[in-house]
Amino acid sequence: MAVARHGCPPWGSILGLLVLALAAAAAWDVSFLRCSLGSFCECDFWPDLPGLECDLARHLAGQPFGQGPGGEVIEGLCTGPSPQQALVLSLHGWTGTGKSYVSSLLAQYLFRGGLRSPHVHHFSPIIHFPHPSHTEQYKNELKSWVQGNLTACGRSLFLFDEMDKLPPGLMEVLKPFLGPSWVVYGTNYRKAIFIFISNTGGEQINQVALEAWRSRRDREEISLQEVEPAVSQAVLDNPHHGFWRSGIMEEQLLDAVVPFLPLQRHHVRHCVLNELAQLGLEPREEVVQAVLDSTTYFPEEEQLFSSNGCKTVASRITFFL
Repeated sequence: MAVARHGCPPWGSILGLLVLALAAAAAWDVSFLRCSLGSFCECDFWPDLPGLECDLARHLAGQPFGQGPGGEVIEGLCTGPSPQQALVLSLHGWTGTGKSYVSSLLAQYLFRGGLRSPHVHHFSPIIHFPHPSHTEQYKNELKSWVQGNLTACGRSLFLFDEMDKLPPGLMEVLKPFLGPSWVVYGTNYRKAIFIFISNTGGEQINQVALEAWRSRRDREEISLQEVEPAVSQAVLDNPHHGFWRSGIMEEQLLDAVVPFLPLQRHHVRHCVLNELAQLGLEPREEVVQAVLDSTTYFPEEEQLFSSNGCKTVASRITFFL
């Protein structure tokens, strides 16, 4: 468990695993966290793990996976002076549970330019790959883009959003960049980070969380082993997911499949309070309650989980101010 810094409370969020994996993938030593003028500083890669810890502890609601999983992967990645392979994470869960928020924080705290860094590359299926009939063209363009940018800077982050809307087969061109090879196409690409985001597996994650609640188990008692197999199978069975027949999951090229649990009413309340604080407003209880009461919940009988997570909190607050 990471130690809270900068006055932050102890944190047990899902990003305990991610921070450990990131630290392992970059083979970070504590003495390097300040990123001195040595060769460790590459491009604008400037990791701030304490800042990431602090932000997640304060703002990420309802995600308890923080310790335990990934130990063998982390140990293997730490055995050399540099990463043994690219870091590859796949984030899964219902809408509004924090997947995009987490990925944006990772970019913010790993690169000085954040999402605007020239070494952070964000792909959207609607913007970059809108026509399934052009998949072969997209494959060539994506391979060239990744290869060219990693040749220019090995410390690069590639973020693929809405994986369940990508043309099937597109991701297979990434396989040579994800494995443990020392050299691919004449260049070392082992310092790259790939993050994939999708809603696929969300229903399976929700079902596990619901069954735990019905059994009077705390969310914190849900183990990754309960969720990960169902999520992985949902991806493999989904012909619309970007990993479909790509070989990425079949060949175990993912370092971690990270599930995001559905959010309950008190988690949404946490998001409302955070949003009010970011707006510089006092936490007015009538506004908080109005947002919570206007949110829809499921299943129909229990009314337990927010249908949109925290995704619509900002717009709802504006309406009730």
